[in-house]
Amino acid sequence: METNLKITIVIVALLTVINSANAQTKPTPSKSSIPIEMLFPQGKSKALILSFDDGQVADKHLVKLMNDYGLVGTFHLNSNKLGTKDYLTKEEVKNLYKGHEVSGHTANHPGLTSLSKIDVIYEVLEDRKELERLMDYPVRGMSYPFGNTNDFVIEAITGLGIEYARTVGDTYNYGMPTDFLKWQPTIHLFGKTNYIPNDTANDRRELGQFYQLTTDFLKANSLALFYVWGHSWEYEGPGNKWAEVEKFFKMISQNPEIYYTTQIGLVDYINAFKNLKFSVDKDLVTNLSAINVFIKINGKVFTVEAGSTKQLN
Repeated sequence: METNLKITIVIVALLTVINSANAQTKPTPSKSSIPIEMLFPQGKSKALILSFDDGQVADKHLVKLMNDYGLVGTFHLNSNKLGTKDYLTKEEVKNLYKGHEVSGHTANHPGLTSLSKIDVIYEVLEDRKELERLMDYPVRGMSYPFGNTNDFVIEAITGLGIEYARTVGDTYNYGMPTDFLKWQPTIHLFGKTNYIPNDTANDRRELGQFYQLTTDFLKANSLALFYVWGHSWEYEGPGNKWAEVEKFFKMISQNPEIYYTTQIGLVDYINAFKNLKFSVDKDLVTNLSAINVFIKINGKVFTVEAGSTKQLN
């Protein structure tokens, strides 16, 4: 019995030594097997886009509120409607949208899916040309009138200098765009309130859903893009909707965890991230863009300065 006990003790001791040696010699995961995560500027994990269509006179009030709360927006304009009833004049556009992005919405706001290819091209290029004349910078994106698009429309606008185009197909999530020319927003501002006349129950549900999405976004701890769209003219008239707009702006403004951006600003940032050049073992990265890019590898955040090569260790 005593001999068996001694043998058992020896075996246990040997196994302990072997396991300890295996633990010490177990290879650490290669950095090249660890995925690279994109972060927003300053290493933030949340981003907000506010996007509004048409360019009607109510944009004056909307832009003032946004400026008061330090928010930026992307405004999609119909250039041939400027100066007509309920629309801004061409002379007002440049000063009003200073600090924001002006983007296309076609010259005349037709449903593009019903047009010939040459007419789609005309609507997009004429809008770009006039908006560029008014703003003195390249107009590089658009939103589809009525949110309508298809493969024919996308083929027609490809090569016209349009780098992104927004639909109105709300996702109700905070995902990143998978196709810049089929960009789906998170939600219409205040959801589908007032879509059904005099339906207070529907309005209550939609408003509740909208604010729940807003609250969840503010609490998010992973990469999250909250893209809210609408029209300033929707907030005119009875119901004190401007007070609701200001309530929302107050909720989302001046938050140090949020990257406030225009739509083209996010496009440029995503492209800068996608164009980073990594060594095979991910020990080196070169940023050829003019934008500082923030990445995370295995929980560690790195800043890759514009025009630089960085050691990742």
